[in-house]
Amino acid sequence: MPVLRIWILSWLCAGLLFGCSSPQKPVQVVDRGSGSGYAKKTQPAGGKYIVQRGDTLYSIAFRFGWDWKALAARNGIASPYVIMPGQAIHFGASSAPVIAYKPPVQNTQPAYTSPVITPVAPSSQPIVSSQSAAPSPPAPAPAASATAPPVFTTVKLSKSGWAWPAQGTVIGKFSSNGSLNKGIDIAGELGQPVLAGQDGTVVYAGSGLRGYGELVIIKHSDIYVSAYGHNRNLLVREGQKVKAGQVIANMGSTGTDRVKLHFEIRLKGKPVDPMQYLPSR
Repeated sequence: MPVLRIWILSWLCAGLLFGCSSPQKPVQVVDRGSGSGYAKKTQPAGGKYIVQRGDTLYSIAFRFGWDWKALAARNGIASPYVIMPGQAIHFGASSAPVIAYKPPVQNTQPAYTSPVITPVAPSSQPIVSSQSAAPSPPAPAPAASATAPPVFTTVKLSKSGWAWPAQGTVIGKFSSNGSLNKGIDIAGELGQPVLAGQDGTVVYAGSGLRGYGELVIIKHSDIYVSAYGHNRNLLVREGQKVKAGQVIANMGSTGTDRVKLHFEIRLKGKPVDPMQYLPSR
């Protein structure tokens, strides 16, 4: 019996030592980012997207990671790339042929109407006014322009022609993993100026892209666009031409949990690391 008891105790101790020395199962690390909704967007069900009010071809291409020129060609949309609410934008192969979309032509010429002439009987007596003629009122002063003149900031350009879109510390870096950050995040103060990173044309200004808050998208060429998200308010409109260093918005926290600017550069629809384009500080 003593020998059996010793053998059982030895067996139990060996089992405990083996369990302690076995490798632990690694804990899964989930990168939730900053809760700003930079997760990779999936292609719409059915391979198409129905245009909503406020959408532009560029914002749809940006949302789904498409080159805007390729998306326009896929759907037969010619310059100036006008789309209308309710229009279907196709992404993948379709059984039906894609027909070039042409917005309805509106007749801006008013219909001609013959003037109505009322005969007036001649009078034998001259018409005398019972009141003296009053002086003509002064001409109204011209109304002030509703659009304030653009504000510019002197900026340093990189060799590729890009400037920093805001002053501040980079608190979020670019990740090539599509489920993580597609640009950089720059910390700043509420209301701080947000600058255009390069000359271009504003192709989207609004809050229709979930996770970006008040967003500006600028087209710089046929292959490059840049995006500026989480602004407090926007100072430019779609179709407006801007210059590098021009103030386009004020920094804010729309669509996120703190004041910051989310900045992206996309090459043919694909996110690239902005740090490879911006000048050294």
